[in-house]
Amino acid sequence: MAKLEQVLILEPPIELKFKGPFTDVVTTNLKLKNPSDKRVCFKVKTTAPRRYCVRPNSGIIDPGSMVTVSVMLQPFDYDPNEKSKHKFMVQTVYAPAGAADMDAVWKDAKAEDLMDSKLRCVFELPFESEKSVQSPGSACGSNLPTMCRPGNDLETSKSAAVTNAPKSEGLPMPKSVSTSLDDIEVRKLMEECKRLQAELAKITDENRQLKDDGLRLRKAAQSGNPVSSTSNAAVRDHGSTALPSLLVVIAAIFIGFFLGKFIL
Repeated sequence: MAKLEQVLILEPPIELKFKGPFTDVVTTNLKLKNPSDKRVCFKVKTTAPRRYCVRPNSGIIDPGSMVTVSVMLQPFDYDPNEKSKHKFMVQTVYAPAGAADMDAVWKDAKAEDLMDSKLRCVFELPFESEKSVQSPGSACGSNLPTMCRPGNDLETSKSAAVTNAPKSEGLPMPKSVSTSLDDIEVRKLMEECKRLQAELAKITDENRQLKDDGLRLRKAAQSGNPVSSTSNAAVRDHGSTALPSLLVVIAAIFIGFFLGKFIL
C-alpha cells in the first residue's frame, strides 16, 4: 500500500538553518500549516535529542490553522570542517474524532496512516553566509572607484588620481608649469627692455638738440648778436633737464646690461 503524502505544509520545507556563532542558544522556527478540513496530530523528532530543545514537540493543528515550532540548538564547539548529520522528522496523522490522549493516538496509529517529512540541519557562520551571497564579480562592482572597474587601464586611473589630487603648498611645481612661468617672465623683461631702449633714443635726441642749441648760442655770442631772455630761459630749462636725462640713460644702460646677462 502506498504511503500517504504529508498533509501539512512545512516552512522551510527541506532544511533547518542555524546561524552562529554557536556560543549561545541558536533558535530557528519551523511553521506547520494545516490546509485540510481535518484535525491533524503532529510530532517532531530528531536524530540528536540531546543537542536540541523543541517547543512544542507535539500537538494538534485545527483545519486551516498553523503552528510555529521553535527549534533551539544548544551551545557547542563548532567545527566548520565537520558536516552536520543531524536530521529532523515531522510525523503526522489525522486525529480521530474526540481524541484527547495524544499518547494513545500515536500508540494506536497504524503505519499506513502515518505521514512524515524529513529536514536536515545546516550550520552557518556569518562570514560563510556572506561569502555565499557575494557573486564572483562583485569585488569590482559599479559602486567601487573607477580604477577597480573592469575594462579600465590601471595606469590611466593612476594618472587621473594624480591629476585630480590637491596640490600641497611648498612642493615643487611640475616642469611644464615652471617653463610656462619662465616664458612669461622673459616676455615681460623683453617688453621692459624695449621701453627702455625707446626712452634712451628719446633722451639721445634731446641731448643732440641741446648740443645744437649750445652751438647756436656760442656762435651768436661770438658774432655779437644779443640773445633774448626767452632763449636764455629755454637753454636753462634744457640744461636743468639734461642732468636727469643723463641719469636715466646711465640707469637704462645698467639695466640693459643686466637684462642681457639674464637672458643669455
